[in-house]
Amino acid sequence: MKALLPIIAASIIALSATTASATDLIRVAGNFAVEHASSLAMAKFEEELERLSNGEIDVNIFPAQQLGGAAENVQAVKIGAVEMMWVGTAYLTRTVPELEIVGLPFQFPSREQAFAIVDGPVGAALDEKLSREGMTSMGYMELGFRHLTNNVRPIETIDDIAGLKIRLQPNETHLATFRALGANPVAMDVKELYSALEQGVIDGQENPFAIINVAGYADVQKYLSNTGHFFDFISVAANKDWFDGLDADKQAMVREAMATAVAYQRQLAAEQDAAGLATLTEKGMSYTEVSPELASMLREKTAGVAAETKGRLDPELVTLLDDETARLGM
Repeated sequence: MKALLPIIAASIIALSATTASATDLIRVAGNFAVEHASSLAMAKFEEELERLSNGEIDVNIFPAQQLGGAAENVQAVKIGAVEMMWVGTAYLTRTVPELEIVGLPFQFPSREQAFAIVDGPVGAALDEKLSREGMTSMGYMELGFRHLTNNVRPIETIDDIAGLKIRLQPNETHLATFRALGANPVAMDVKELYSALEQGVIDGQENPFAIINVAGYADVQKYLSNTGHFFDFISVAANKDWFDGLDADKQAMVREAMATAVAYQRQLAAEQDAAGLATLTEKGMSYTEVSPELASMLREKTAGVAAETKGRLDPELVTLLDDETARLGM
């Protein structure tokens, strides 16, 4: 990783050389496909911020792993080689383990309740944890409910998950969840995933319907189930030193433009998710709906994982989450 960072930094400098005359330049790195709701939202951010600043701030968006994979983007923002990023929150849990508190199995009944948590006191506490690691949170977009795909068999019972070699994000709670279900989980950066599926190195993966669709996984995966085992967020974060160095007016512009982009993304993500399943079945994936009995068993088998995760995190944060969960009737 360290060896790659100078290459990333040099690439960014070369890519942005033509815009060096701008008063301020913001380079934003992401690993999501150009068609994904989050990438479209970052284009909205670019448009809004350049409008609000009357062109005094120039924004360059680099989606689709143009500046490396998700883990590389995190490191680039931490060291200031890139000003901002949008990345699946799971990729930040190695830096800020407390983010696992919003990645528990079967935690959120709906996207609305999920956002009520990260937009409230729990999200504010997590933002403070990020700040201590040199990153300023700019908001949370929707990655969505994650669903299981594989090339071995349809998922009709819990035994069908047993033994499957499944790629997951590098998040300890996520990995422990699939171990509890009897699978063989493998942490892998998303940039390696398609080829690993195509070559049969792994049996399957788990992602929201929209990601499965735009990433082309229907071409290399046969079976799909609506397991919905996690609700996942996309963190938008900036290098703290860079952001603190902006004057107050420009900071306000950045936050206003990002608030517009986040709201736009959440609405678009819900629309893409709703359309995603139909598109995947049209592309030939075999879909098996999870029965109420299987859903209940999945929750039962993973309940201990949630308890274990809470047991190793900040007790004050856990209490805050439990209080907010109770207040929201979850």
